[in-house]
Order: sequence, then structure tokens, then C-alpha cells
Amino acid sequence: MIVGDSLSAEYGLARGTGWVALLQKQLELEKPGFQVINASISGDTTSGGRSRLPALLQRHKPSHVIIELGGNDALRGLPMSMTQGNLLDMTKQAQTAGAQVLLLGMQMPPNYGPEMARQFEAAYAQVAKSQKAALVPFFLKGIGDDAEPLKWFQSDRIHPNEAAQPRMLANVWPILKKQLK
Repeated sequence: MIVGDSLSAEYGLARGTGWVALLQKQLELEKPGFQVINASISGDTTSGGRSRLPALLQRHKPSHVIIELGGNDALRGLPMSMTQGNLLDMTKQAQTAGAQVLLLGMQMPPNYGPEMARQFEAAYAQVAKSQKAALVPFFLKGIGDDAEPLKWFQSDRIHPNEAAQPRMLANVWPILKKQLK
């Protein structure tokens, strides 16, 4: 189950072309028997995910939970302690429900300053380490940090385009594959 925001909800993309749909296809090829539940909502924050997670866990009883949240927290300037606390709580909730957790780390835009960027990136690593959860350090690696990143984004310069979706999956798949049995 993926609990995410617009990056996982196919914002601005044709249905079935996002990284989550590509993940389902990858699973069918390499790990049949797993089904992806996409519980992502465009605009969601870690607070929204935290409030929705108990019902999602109860309803779907997932074996794995991928948490792809935090980008909107950063864009809204929400307190770092709140974001990290929400990520920690969601990880604990999922683990208590018996799911393995994979956190998809994000980075802040450079205009927020190097200290905030460092704190934001560290929040994911600290949660993953403290809870022994898996981590993709930067979900948009090879996209947001590309020498020419605009070629990977829609016209809003925030949401990855269709060409970026396989790269997003490539950042997730090797780590998720290790968790799948």
C-alpha cells in the first residue's frame, strides 16, 4: 500500500502511467501475487496521512506500506518536528499492524536554505534508522538533481512528467524488492 501525495497519485498524468502503476506491472513480472493499493491523495501532508492511516491499515491489512509524504509539508513551511513526528508515528502504526515500511525521502528546494534542507533530509534517515525501516534517501534522485531537471517536470516545475516515472520506480524497486518475500 502506498500512502502518498500527488507524486504517487498521478497528478497531471494519464491514468496508468505513474510510477505506482508501473510498480504494479513490475510486481506482476517479478513478484506475482502482490497487489498495489494506491492510497495517495494529491496535496496530502504527513498530518493527513497520519490521520488516514489507521483506517487504511484496518481496511487493507497490507504486508508493506510505502510512505511517500513530506514534500507538501516542506512547501507549506510546516515545522520540521511535526513532519518528523508524523513520519515516525505512521511508521510505528504500520509496523504495529504487521507491515514492513519503506520511507521515500524527499529534499527541500534550495531556496529554503542549506540548514533546512539538511534537517529535512535527515528526518527521513532518523525515522528509518530508529524504526529499522527501509529508506529511499531521495525519491526523485536522477530527476530533481539532474543537470537539466526541467526536462523531467511538468510545466508547473513541481510534478514529475511521464518520462520521469520509470526513474521514480527505479529508485524504489531495488529496495522494495528486498523486502518482498
